[in-house]
Amino acid sequence: MYYRPADGHGLPHNPFNAIVTPRPIGWISTRAADGSENLAPYSFFNAVAYVPPQVMFASTSAKEDRGDTKDSVANIRETGVFCVNIVEYAARDVMNRTSGMWPKETDEFADAGIARAECAEIACSRVADAPANLECKLTQIVELEGVSNFAVFGEVVGIHMRDDCMVDGVFDVTRFNPLTRLGYRDYSVIREVFSLKRPGE
Repeated sequence: MYYRPADGHGLPHNPFNAIVTPRPIGWISTRAADGSENLAPYSFFNAVAYVPPQVMFASTSAKEDRGDTKDSVANIRETGVFCVNIVEYAARDVMNRTSGMWPKETDEFADAGIARAECAEIACSRVADAPANLECKLTQIVELEGVSNFAVFGEVVGIHMRDDCMVDGVFDVTRFNPLTRLGYRDYSVIREVFSLKRPGE
């Protein structure tokens, strides 16, 4: 099968996000200027640079109570900071709860019963028992083609790693089984890891 996205695919569901998989999930926590908090998962997320460490996530729709975007981007516009919380398999249900299109005044930490802790470098809460948290300062928001498509870039200024995920000085993903996003309503979990050496190493 071949199709041009501009012409449509003719299938029951859009296959695009099922093709680019698996994708890590950035569970983004933000705090608005008025102190209200938000927590939401984004599967258009990744690390994009080492020095300084930088990450990005993309928000691709809007809510009626937020104008041209959703709560996360709106809050980041106000405060210039956000935290990426890494999602483990054990948190799949509470993570999914926070994906709802709740009113902007909803505190997803409280709604889903998620323990929070204060970040060290930025004024924002983080998921207290996540395997890792990346505290970020906004570097830029890029408006992408289409409607309500925004890519948010941030410099990582503080990193928390859960002690039980550290083994002999290595952050070991097999200790918490990262949750990944596939297409449609499908997810996957990483349980098997292998290593490859680059040529010349």
